[in-house]
Amino acid sequence: MSQTIKTNVNVSGMTCGHCVSSVSEELESLNGVENVAVDLNPGGLSTVTITSTKELSPSEIGEAVAEAGYLVVANEA
Repeated sequence: MSQTIKTNVNVSGMTCGHCVSSVSEELESLNGVENVAVDLNPGGLSTVTITSTKELSPSEIGEAVAEAGYLVVANEA
């Protein structure tokens, strides 16, 4: 069985279910992505958990989210 990798990103600007489905659809189209789960926080940062079979680059994720019209916000340490 192949190993899966979970990647969490924060996305700003998502306010509703339509936002969630747009972002999910773009991310699911990336090679290796098996599942996308969104913890919607309207008006704040929503946490998106991407389950994939390979490591995804931050730029890949960022571009997919941008394609849906939203912005990935870096995790501040």
